[in-house]
Amino acid sequence: MADEENQTSLKRIADALERLSPSPPPRPDLTSNPAYFWDGASIRAIANFKPIALDMLTGIDDQKDRLLENTMRLADGFAAHDVLLWGARGMGKSAMAKSAVGELMSSGKDIALVETAADHLESLPMLFALLGKDSRAYILFIDDIGFDEDSKAPRLLRSLLEGGAAQRPNNVRLYVTSNRRHILPRQMSEQDDPVNPRDALDDKLALSDRFGLRLGFHAASQDDYLAMITRYAAVHALDFEESDALLWAKQRGSRSGRVAWQYIVELAGRAGKSLD
Repeated sequence: MADEENQTSLKRIADALERLSPSPPPRPDLTSNPAYFWDGASIRAIANFKPIALDMLTGIDDQKDRLLENTMRLADGFAAHDVLLWGARGMGKSAMAKSAVGELMSSGKDIALVETAADHLESLPMLFALLGKDSRAYILFIDDIGFDEDSKAPRLLRSLLEGGAAQRPNNVRLYVTSNRRHILPRQMSEQDDPVNPRDALDDKLALSDRFGLRLGFHAASQDDYLAMITRYAAVHALDFEESDALLWAKQRGSRSGRVAWQYIVELAGRAGKSLD
């Protein structure tokens, strides 16, 4: 009887300790999904990862070719660059990063995309330790990155990209998008700083310099904009008038891939069609 009571007490103690210090979660399966999201503490699969076909991105052929070549190098286990995709809004920076991974996956390459936010930079060494255990290639994607003026995050990112003790493993490369070429905003006050203004500028340039490949995206010309719409319309069997497409852009104050796609959505809606 006493032995039974002792066993019961021991079980209660063990259960209490388990609640205080639970077992670590099982290691996620990083082999069977095309895309994941890192929330700063754990990684989970992204459901329904369906990037746009790479050949649908129009007017940015040079950027596509260079990014695809770099991504293929990583997938093949060769040396590859971290990439900064910078420039005009709505010109396909984010779509291209995802589409390049999708293109290689469809051709049988063992590569996946891991998306995270700039808010989680401090946790990236933990993510790198996790991804570095696999032979699979990973693109760590940070979209629309930006920092406050006094943030410590830029220095952390520089350390992760090059020279830091927790820099990314060889099977991981960062693809980062930004509206600014040098990521960080340049304040007008820097030009009037009497103490080494060049040092302040060099410190800001040092972050973008860490990316071995920097691809610029510029506002679309009228011809580029119409070419995008023509391509999308052909794929989805939609008719359009050039004057109507130009009016659509004029009303929105810009010409870009995003505006072109929004026009296609409008055309499909008018025609009673879906774009699935």
